[in-house]
Amino acid sequence: MTEFRKTDFQKTRARFRIPDGVIYLDGNSLGPLPIAVEERVARTLADEWGGQLIRGWNSAGWMVQPRKLGDRIARLIGAPAGSVVVGDTLSIKVYQALAAALAMRPERRVILSDSGNFPTDLYMAEGLIETLGQGHVLKVVAPEEVEAAIGEDVAVLMLTQVDYRTGRLHDMVALTAKAHAAGVVTVWDLAHSAGALPVDLAGAGADFAVGCTYKYLNGGPGAPAFIYVAPSHAETARPALSGWMGHEAPFAFDPSYRPGAGVERMRVGTPPVIALAALDAALAVWDEVDMADVRRTSIALCDLFIELVEAQCPMLELASPRDGSRRGSQVSFRHPQGYAIMQALIDRGVIGDFRAPDVLRFGFTPLYIGEAEVCGAVTILRQVMDGGLWDRPEYHKKAIVT
Repeated sequence: MTEFRKTDFQKTRARFRIPDGVIYLDGNSLGPLPIAVEERVARTLADEWGGQLIRGWNSAGWMVQPRKLGDRIARLIGAPAGSVVVGDTLSIKVYQALAAALAMRPERRVILSDSGNFPTDLYMAEGLIETLGQGHVLKVVAPEEVEAAIGEDVAVLMLTQVDYRTGRLHDMVALTAKAHAAGVVTVWDLAHSAGALPVDLAGAGADFAVGCTYKYLNGGPGAPAFIYVAPSHAETARPALSGWMGHEAPFAFDPSYRPGAGVERMRVGTPPVIALAALDAALAVWDEVDMADVRRTSIALCDLFIELVEAQCPMLELASPRDGSRRGSQVSFRHPQGYAIMQALIDRGVIGDFRAPDVLRFGFTPLYIGEAEVCGAVTILRQVMDGGLWDRPEYHKKAIVT
């Protein structure tokens, strides 16, 4: 495998706590714990909350965390400073972005998305449509049919850039250009993009974007989400969820809402200070990482995995694009017994995950995964398949989280 190294991935690997004997191929669902997070959260608890009490909102800078962390994430997604803010959950940010986008095209009624979109995005669209009660419709087409479906009846194009099941990658630049030519506003979900591959929101001309921070950005379970609003829309975007933190002057306690300046209006609830402290520490690793290096090495690792699995486990069917430039930082294979196979792998220290109905999903993050882990994972996968080790009753019993 050809390696491309400007970034020192041996150094970044040492920054994560991964249990001995574990090959962790699920950072596309939940990133591992950065060691720096432990000290930072402990300090936030003891010195800030414990020592400063409520004074911490000012003296420890809690109130400005959402904007400061937004700027750190902005650098990773090709957004200018002041255009990203962090807080709340991804579902809430999807709702905000979609509602603001629809308000920009009041004469249109179609929200266009695809069948590879993450279900919660579609659920939020359905809920918003019902709440508005204005006759909007959600049109869902196959991923390869999106471009042809963009027309002058469409108000908003809402897509997840990287398909959560297969890793298929949408062409953000081309689809945004096609949408804008038809007068369509774009909302991009970067949940499987941010920290996985280079993103250039400003260069692509994206209108809105959202994403989570607990996958490739390693912010921890349930870490807060982010929202991007293009600077050209920032002072006019309508914040459908007009929470007090998005008010122009939260502590004026006005009886009526006045939207804050720019992307600040997209803040909703009180910042989750401890979670934001963990995210702040987790983002430090990116100060020494070049996203182009991450992308090149990720493609090489995924290509190697595909080559080895197809040679040693031919009973598995590739579900991801073979061309690395057309997928994110994950590889998926299909098998009718995918759930049981994944449980057998996890039991032997290879942690990926399963997505219904039959997808085994593996994420490859060069920050802590290298060629040795790829080869080791395939060796164990071959043992599981050749020996039928997955066919045990305990591996067929579905857990709450798959």
